[in-house]
Amino acid sequence: MTQPVTESALSVEQNGLNTVPDAEHKGQPRELFWPWFAANISVLGIAYGAYLLNFKVSFWQAVIVGLLGIFVSFLLCGLVALSGKRGHAPTMTLSRAAFGVNGNRLPSLISWLLTVGWETVLCSLAVLATSTVFNELGWSDGTATKVIAMIVVAALIVGGGVIGFDFVMKLQQWITIITAVLTVVYVILVVDQIHWSTVSAIPAGGAPQVIGGAIFMATGFGLGWVNAAGDYSRYLPSSASSKGVVGWTTLGGALGPAILLIIGLLLVGSSQDLGQAINNDPIGALASVLPNWFLLIFLVVAILGLIGGAVLDIYSSGLALMSVGVHVPRPVAAGIDGTIMILGTIYFVFIADNFFYPFQGFLITLGVPISAWCGVFLADLLLRHKGYASRELFDPNGRYGNVNWVSVGLVVVGTAVGWGLVTNTAANWLQWQGYLLGPIGGKEGDWAGANLGVVAALLIGFVGYLLLGRRSVREQEAIPLDESEANLDIEEPAP
Repeated sequence: MTQPVTESALSVEQNGLNTVPDAEHKGQPRELFWPWFAANISVLGIAYGAYLLNFKVSFWQAVIVGLLGIFVSFLLCGLVALSGKRGHAPTMTLSRAAFGVNGNRLPSLISWLLTVGWETVLCSLAVLATSTVFNELGWSDGTATKVIAMIVVAALIVGGGVIGFDFVMKLQQWITIITAVLTVVYVILVVDQIHWSTVSAIPAGGAPQVIGGAIFMATGFGLGWVNAAGDYSRYLPSSASSKGVVGWTTLGGALGPAILLIIGLLLVGSSQDLGQAINNDPIGALASVLPNWFLLIFLVVAILGLIGGAVLDIYSSGLALMSVGVHVPRPVAAGIDGTIMILGTIYFVFIADNFFYPFQGFLITLGVPISAWCGVFLADLLLRHKGYASRELFDPNGRYGNVNWVSVGLVVVGTAVGWGLVTNTAANWLQWQGYLLGPIGGKEGDWAGANLGVVAALLIGFVGYLLLGRRSVREQEAIPLDESEANLDIEEPAP
């Protein structure tokens, strides 16, 4: 039996879009818990309590729809992660089986924009969090503080992206342990500010508010990660438990946000002033309820949580950039994205006055086409009963073809319908969205904020591909796999 190659966590990973060789398969599904927990344990999860209560739902409604949105959306990540174990390649490489070798450039571009955009947002928030906490302490929060914070934060993020998989997995494990412990301390310090009588008195909302809240939570959490979920399971051996891959990815991603959301709902439900402050400045508001002696520790929690998410983003954004067609080694691709992230952070922190939230609105808008892609990808994964022909994923003349116009068309249609059923108040230049809401009350009606377009795009992609893509999958699988690719058989191994 071939033993897996073991390398130092500081060794620069050389694998990029390629299928990971058998000799490098390693790990167990439970190790997926660490990167996903670390990437989603940010204290901003507490702020989602304020955002969810803005939908005018009661505490118990918020708990139910919040947990539902979080766990279902991360279940989608778990299912996408299954492709990594089955095909041993990045998500956007395996996506070529459904979209064609060059047709996949479209979802790869969307994925790259989304991941490089969010890593820039998270890096910027980490720098601004430092300034906010220093201000609370009465220390200097000026340019020098922000520059030093940016250097430290960017070094960790870019370093993780460039070094690669083993370093990312080890870093996320330490971030998980540190932030989990310190978050428990945070909860103990603020528990006396929870007033159940006030929380329980929040009136209930109607169906539009409940559905809108659930979709909002799904969009804010798991649906923002689906395009990268297979990147972290691709080193696992083929014999790894598929249920374990799905389960540990789902639990790792959902557990932290679920706990933080409930804490946030209790805190914000106890104080309308805190909820309003979080809407304006989440880090500052969450710091304001703490004693001064814990503020520096809180800063560590906040920054590590943001770094945890940004590291996963930059690693996957580098892979997505390569999949778009930029022919550079993986470490160089991560370095390019890191440079863009640093330039974006400089602009947001030191130059822009009001572009940060509109930019977030743009990234949220990209969630609609990513949902359509996710639907197509999951349907393709469901239809396949044999392995991927790894070499043909790079050959437009192979079984997967150049462009699968059915898949591309489903993403385009799903996006067009989805954008017509969402509204975006974060950016004035996105006010054109919501053009299909007329029959259900228009842009000012009860359903305007329900984000129905996200679900519509997902369903169009999924159901559409099940109906229209089945034949192409059968034709692809009718071609025998080369013996050298037999290890990619995706049938669940016998117990």
